[in-house]
Amino acid sequence: MTPPFQAVEPTADSVHARRRWPTLCLSCSAVLTATALLLYLAGRQWWCSCGQSWLWVSDPQGAHTSQHLLDPYSFTHLLHGLLFYWGFAWAFPRLAITWRFTLAIILEACWELLENSSFVIERYRAATAAVGYQGDTIGNSLGDFLCCAVGLVLAPRLGWRGSAILFLTSELLLLELIRDSLLLTTFMLVFPSDALKNWQTGG
Repeated sequence: MTPPFQAVEPTADSVHARRRWPTLCLSCSAVLTATALLLYLAGRQWWCSCGQSWLWVSDPQGAHTSQHLLDPYSFTHLLHGLLFYWGFAWAFPRLAITWRFTLAIILEACWELLENSSFVIERYRAATAAVGYQGDTIGNSLGDFLCCAVGLVLAPRLGWRGSAILFLTSELLLLELIRDSLLLTTFMLVFPSDALKNWQTGG
């Protein structure tokens, strides 16, 4: 019998539970810092050259899209988070959720670096409705990371059915409001369609 007020040694599980989230925050911060540095070295601007400090831009095809913190395409990065969470849950079911979260952020970082490469920027201009796309500012990329993280946090709370409903609802709303979406952009990058491009641009 344990005497009253006797100190109880913490278990390995309880110690891990207390330590995992600070470790996760540090690892994700390191990934974000490294990504921002690589984007800067690649010539990306920190913020819009207009000098305005807008947190949200509503015009999906305007000159300020991808130049400020958030825009309509930010919602596609939230969907990244949903896809990454359930993809890693399926591929690595025994992997701790903190490691899955970290891997998802690393994958998002890889996409941000690829998305802002000269090849992909030119591909966006030629194959999609983003004919004036100049690449993201570093601030916008950090906004994309934030949205991806929101998706990662929402996914386990919604469950796979709720995540699927959110994904499909977001895709339909984006198609209705901006004539674009995550799936449509991906399709257009791989299989360009002049008919779809004309529809997207209102032609």
